[in-house]
Amino acid sequence: MTQIEVVEPTLVSEAGHCAALFASLRVAAPGLPYRLWIDRRARLPRIEQQGVPLQRFFNRRWRKLQALWLYRRLLRSGAPILVPTATWFDLRALQLAAAGRIAPQRAFLYFHKWRASARRTAALGRLAQRQPDLALFGTSETIVRALRGAGFAQVEQVLPVLGADFTPPSSAAFRALLSAGAARADKGFTHVVDLVEHLQANRFSIPIVIQASGDHYGRFDERTRADLQRLQRCAYPHLSVLADTLDAQQYQGLFAGTICLQPYGRADYADKMSAVTFDALRSGAPIVTVSGTTMAKIAADSGAGLVVDEATPQAMLQACLTVQQRYAHYSERARQASAAHSAARAWRPLVEQLRQACATAGPGMTRPNP
Repeated sequence: MTQIEVVEPTLVSEAGHCAALFASLRVAAPGLPYRLWIDRRARLPRIEQQGVPLQRFFNRRWRKLQALWLYRRLLRSGAPILVPTATWFDLRALQLAAAGRIAPQRAFLYFHKWRASARRTAALGRLAQRQPDLALFGTSETIVRALRGAGFAQVEQVLPVLGADFTPPSSAAFRALLSAGAARADKGFTHVVDLVEHLQANRFSIPIVIQASGDHYGRFDERTRADLQRLQRCAYPHLSVLADTLDAQQYQGLFAGTICLQPYGRADYADKMSAVTFDALRSGAPIVTVSGTTMAKIAADSGAGLVVDEATPQAMLQACLTVQQRYAHYSERARQASAAHSAARAWRPLVEQLRQACATAGPGMTRPNP
């Protein structure tokens, strides 16, 4: 069976969205053969131990030029290409790399967000005319409509279920609030710090644990750097800050007995899902989040947490106190929500096409544009 060439330029470690996405895909289709094209400095011991071939290839500064070269090479090879976190750039790069029209079952792109503009919509329509056989997937109906509206015929929705399955811990009593994952502005880190300051100013004694590691490359955006300094000055006595990236077992151990804070930005998470959400639900940790995000829909539909309209410290705290009062109830709802979002069910539309592509792939599967 021909292996699937998975292109993930920003995959550097097993923490974060990219690794969780691939882990979920492997749970859904463990028998498919994958090769991962990743950052040249990537450290992925669990994935490597599972026998997945790794191509440490991308340099952060040159990754777009490298991607263009790689797409040209992979298109000539005849192997199926999967871009699990695709962007507008990947669509353009595939078009530039192709000798002609890319044949069906050759390129699969999964979009987690899409920022529309009149100019981009027009360009997308032109690209759809040149490459009508691309297989495209989106996390939301909004993304799917945008891609179909441009003229692409093969567009399906895939609800993102992130992370690998694991044996969930036994039920736990409430012990702390938790802000897990990388500290970033788009994840509402400033609202978490606001909450800590509010707890300190009003002499609360609720424990709160904050994971404050950087992004893929260990960096912090400017606003988050300022918030980290503010957090240090606050001196809330019931605060624990975890500055280092944790291994998988340590990370998953954070969630039991917590309420997971996700005051994520609507602009970034209206369509995109966070791996932290599923990590929390698997451990029975209810979530408190903001309306208009994908995690808000899960919380509202399943009862696995509460949703606030604005991430003010007062609103966040009141939601947390409400969940804390009925923690066993919300924790059980979180476990039920996790069971309802199985990786196999979520990935099925893509996995079925990948299986067929692996069985039929061969070299030279491009044809001239008409």
